[in-house]
Amino acid sequence: MTDPRLASATDLAARIRGGTLTSREAVELHIEQIERTNPQTNAVVRTRFAEARQEADAADRAVKGGEELPPFHGVPCTIKECFAFTGMPQSAGLVARRNVIADADATAVHRIRTAGAIPLGVTNTSELCMWMESVNNVYGRTNNPYDVRRIVGGSSGGEGAVIGSGASPFGLGSDVGGSIRGPAFFNGIFGHKPTGGLVPNTGQYPNAHGAMRRYLCTGPLCRRAEDLMPLLRLMAGPDAEHPEWASSEVLGDPAQVSYAGRTLISIEDSGNVPVSQELRRAQALAAEHLQSLGMRLRVVKLPALRKQFDIWSAMMGIATEVPFGTLLGDGKPIRPVLEMLKWTVGRSQHTWMASALALTDPLPRRLPKLAQRMCELGVQLRQEVESLLGEDGLLLYPSYSVTAPPHRVPARWATRLFMPWSYLAIINVLELPATQVPLGLDSAGLPLGVQVIGAPLKDHQTIAAAMQLEQRFGGWKPPGLSRLAS
Repeated sequence: MTDPRLASATDLAARIRGGTLTSREAVELHIEQIERTNPQTNAVVRTRFAEARQEADAADRAVKGGEELPPFHGVPCTIKECFAFTGMPQSAGLVARRNVIADADATAVHRIRTAGAIPLGVTNTSELCMWMESVNNVYGRTNNPYDVRRIVGGSSGGEGAVIGSGASPFGLGSDVGGSIRGPAFFNGIFGHKPTGGLVPNTGQYPNAHGAMRRYLCTGPLCRRAEDLMPLLRLMAGPDAEHPEWASSEVLGDPAQVSYAGRTLISIEDSGNVPVSQELRRAQALAAEHLQSLGMRLRVVKLPALRKQFDIWSAMMGIATEVPFGTLLGDGKPIRPVLEMLKWTVGRSQHTWMASALALTDPLPRRLPKLAQRMCELGVQLRQEVESLLGEDGLLLYPSYSVTAPPHRVPARWATRLFMPWSYLAIINVLELPATQVPLGLDSAGLPLGVQVIGAPLKDHQTIAAAMQLEQRFGGWKPPGLSRLAS
């Protein structure tokens, strides 16, 4: 990949260390790509180009000086706006926080920067990171680089769009209900949701507490699969706020993964949310390829998945310590119905979906017996999936029911009981590692993909499979950037 805008972060770092590419050149090329594509995508909501250029020049001086260099020395990247990043906004799309500027780095941001990466800016989210469209009343709506009329997913949608545009090699995202994997899927890139309790969430807003700390996961999005493992390895491990978190030393090596005789489970749908034929076909081809490497394929159905949305909602609801409506009010509960009425006349500070979520958020706590049954079913489902996987099995599961739908369509679908994004969300409460893998483009030119799910702390195995599938299907397919620039 001679064009740095197509290369992996690992490759860019090697070129910078080797002197065939300067950090300043890599940074300038990606700045140009942001300037070319961002007017259409609205992915990057605050830039730091002057600081990035200065950091790139310093990185190049370190190379010339023969200094010891960290793994991603001089490589540009982007950061989801909900992470604390010194000198940058951290509103998480909430109007009441639009003037909040971070005065420290979140743990994951600190680790990325210590590894030598140079952030170019911060990217858009859904309001308070709790919807699958990245739109809010601080920064507006983010558009898909493959078709600007379509969604980018949420809540790490800005990251998905900027990386899918070729304007960033990798970025930092978070995922409590598909917020890494959804944007990776809709924008045709790779994303990894780690095992619960592996990467600290310190410095995010809003953050998780209690049991939800393991449902919320911090992880990487990138355009090339080879970056997933080194990025995960440097992000993982305990910090002062999460001293009990697993060490990065528990992570295996994707290069050591063998496939002969291992179990491959393919679940084609949940049983009540139909999946498009093109996505089913892509998943079948992915299964066929892994089977050709020696894996033993089993196509199964799990009846409990028909309740995947109910299970996720109940387990999240029971684990919630601060109601979503209180977060929306920046500490003071909002009146959701009133805000929805105000929205109809353009006078609410909140998006319609955020207010709707604040209205439904208390339901699991108001229906404790039903919620408890769903939580018990979730525990049973986790045990069933882990039993199927064993120590080294893999599971293929749809990421969504269709490729990227048009803007606002998901909100209309939200009136249905079984929402398509529950394909992603259920994996959070199962606390399993999941890698989102692109599988080419559909007949409309939109990205196809699948989740590869593994046993707890077997993140390297799902990432290894992603690298195999990238070889077979080509991975990220750059969109028509000339069309975006026109």
